[in-house]
Amino acid sequence: MSCYDTQHPQKIIMKKHTLAFIDLETTGLDPTIHEIIEIGCILARQTQRPGRGPLVEKIEEFDIKVKPEHIETATPEALRINKYSEGEWLFAGTLEQAITSLAPKISGAVLVGQNTPFDLSFLEVAFKKVGVPLDINIFKIDIVSLAFARYYDDESMQRFGNYTLCERLGIKNEQAHTALSDIRASFEVYKKLLGA
Repeated sequence: MSCYDTQHPQKIIMKKHTLAFIDLETTGLDPTIHEIIEIGCILARQTQRPGRGPLVEKIEEFDIKVKPEHIETATPEALRINKYSEGEWLFAGTLEQAITSLAPKISGAVLVGQNTPFDLSFLEVAFKKVGVPLDINIFKIDIVSLAFARYYDDESMQRFGNYTLCERLGIKNEQAHTALSDIRASFEVYKKLLGA
């Protein structure tokens, strides 16, 4: 297979694209019945520095709370872990508002995150539901996979979740399981894994 896509050549040259670090909090694990209730995002650019590690620069960060439409389908465990409360989500926007705001910011970007297949599955359903095309790069970077490769021969590393990686790399995540705090931690983990 060729590494050049003649139909979408702009989507192949990954190094010039924005990196969209995204973390979602949801009402459960199944994107067909559960909902996104929070989106944390950091937009960044990565450039190479001759003789040194890459430079990963933050462009923008934001947090979007989304009011669930069907809270009755939520799992109590997910709501507890994600610290959901009606009071905290009182002024949250609709899913349509969230996706309409998010879409232009991540257009053409490379999705980066902790367990990107999970977040991507929810994003695909949400974008389709509101009728907005999900225009992201064909490349995705999963931090868990990067860490697994980096620590493959390290017997002391048996788990590769955000908590374990933050502990290993000396990164504080003050408000774990809130979208913006988690993606800030993932952003720092990514930089340390790359030696940035």
